[in-house]
Amino acid sequence: MDGTTARTSARGAPTPRHLLGIYLDDHLAGAQAGLSRFRAAARAERGSPAGAALERLQGEVAEDLRTLESVIAALDLPRRSGFRVLAAVTERVGRLKPNGRLVRRSPLASVVDLEGLLLGVEGKGALWRSLRVLADTEPRLDATRLDALAERAERQAAELEVLRRSAVVEALGPAAA
Repeated sequence: MDGTTARTSARGAPTPRHLLGIYLDDHLAGAQAGLSRFRAAARAERGSPAGAALERLQGEVAEDLRTLESVIAALDLPRRSGFRVLAAVTERVGRLKPNGRLVRRSPLASVVDLEGLLLGVEGKGALWRSLRVLADTEPRLDATRLDALAERAERQAAELEVLRRSAVVEALGPAAA
C-alpha cells in the first residue's frame, strides 16, 4: 500500500486503501477536536474532583492522538487537512451553546462536556477495535498494541461515566433544586 496507489478501482469504486485513508483522517480530525475539548474541560474543572482526572485523561488522549498519527504514517496514507480544520471550527462553535447562565459556567456545562468526551472516547475505542480486525492481515498494524489501546479507551470511558454521573447528580439531582 504505497502512497501512489489509485484512489479508485478499474470500475471507478473507491479502493479499500482510499476508504481507510478517509476513515483514519476522519478519526484524526475527531481526535484533534476531542483533545481540544479535553483541554477546555480540564481547565473549566481545575480545582474540582473531576479536574485532576480530566487533566490525566487529557494526557492520555494526546498520546492516543500521536499514536493515530503514527499509524497513518506507518500505513503511508495521505492526510486531508481541510476536514481537520472544519472539525476544529465545529468544536469551537459547539462551545457557544446557551447554558442557562450569562456570566458564570453552569453545572449543566459539565454534564454536556462529559457526555461529549465520553462519546469521543467511545468512538476512539471503536477505531482501535476496527484497526485490530485489520491487523490480522496488515503486518504494519500491531495487534497487541491495538488491543491495549482498545482496553485503555474502555477504561477511559468507564472513568468518564463515573464523572458524568456525578455531574448529573450535582446539576440535575434533587439537591440541586
